[in-house]
Amino acid sequence: MAGSSSGSGDLLKPALAMVSFQVVFAGLNIFYKLAVSDGMDLRVLVAYRYLFASAFLAPLAYFVERRSRTKLTWRVLGLSFVCGLTGGSVAQNLYIAGMKLTTATFATATTNLLPAVTFLLALAFRYEKLAIRTSSGQAKVAGTLLGIGGAMLLTFYKGVDVTPWHSHINLIAADNGGGSRSHPTTNYAMGSLLCIISCFFYALWIIIQAKLSVEYPFHYTSTALMCVMTTLQSSAFALCFDRDAAQWRLRLDIRLLAVVYAGVMASGVMLVVMSWCVKKRGPLFVSVFNPLMLLVVAVLGSLLLGEKLHLGTALGAVLIVAGLYTVLWGKGREAGATAEAPRVSELPTTVHDDDKRVDGVATPAPPRLLAANTI
Repeated sequence: MAGSSSGSGDLLKPALAMVSFQVVFAGLNIFYKLAVSDGMDLRVLVAYRYLFASAFLAPLAYFVERRSRTKLTWRVLGLSFVCGLTGGSVAQNLYIAGMKLTTATFATATTNLLPAVTFLLALAFRYEKLAIRTSSGQAKVAGTLLGIGGAMLLTFYKGVDVTPWHSHINLIAADNGGGSRSHPTTNYAMGSLLCIISCFFYALWIIIQAKLSVEYPFHYTSTALMCVMTTLQSSAFALCFDRDAAQWRLRLDIRLLAVVYAGVMASGVMLVVMSWCVKKRGPLFVSVFNPLMLLVVAVLGSLLLGEKLHLGTALGAVLIVAGLYTVLWGKGREAGATAEAPRVSELPTTVHDDDKRVDGVATPAPPRLLAANTI
């Protein structure tokens, strides 16, 4: 009986951890929307997020990996710089800009395109084989097409309001009502384009980061390095466009709360949670929970931000999530076939280990393979 309860606890803990992870990142999207609606420059927001993330992760990396860490090389620093540029500076600036022009729910829906986009880029970089005659290959192609169709539906069809409930709370309107800020403008075509492009940069980051994790397999140190690089890049980028001291000044308001939450909770604490879940259950288990964030953001957005859920957004999100699970199913089948291959052909186990590492490239899981939303 005790062994049975212990086993169920081991299964339940990673699931609860991933639910908390998705809820925290759903909250991150709400804070993003509130901060930019308050008038905070999105480039400054990104710079501060990674500044706080670096301050949290650098000491953590030092104490956790100080005995096992090897010496840094210029190649590792170069890869860290490119990872910070693609997955941090560029991807985050594009994503927040897209959210500013749309809604938190809309932007969150596009993040579920990441496995399909990663699959396309992995094909281009020859990390993946199409294998169209296999069920796993067909599933990945079908899932990619479903995701693309959902993204097009999100972009070009709005439809009627299908919000299941209507709340009188609107934190954005309440915040703007006290000052001279104008109501945020919307442009779904441009916003969706920016969010989708951010997915391409994030997918590119996953592929580059997978290479970095092989060459420098010290998870906390490499992530802290990427955050530091992103802080320097984002700060330089923000200063080129906005040198107004008022934009950089943090007070006890939603701006400070947003950057601390983003840097410490999302990029810091949740990184540790994600790493533990991947270690316990693997990257595919982690990826399955991604659509939960969309559901939580949709609920919070309608309850707290006065966002309306339109038919086009709902149908597009369903197609994208269906595409996500189709790609993940194909990846699961492929991983199962790879795991069986060494037994059949009696290949050395080192081939099996390498295969699993290559297989992880196209799944939105943390580095070793970092999660899609981690940094």
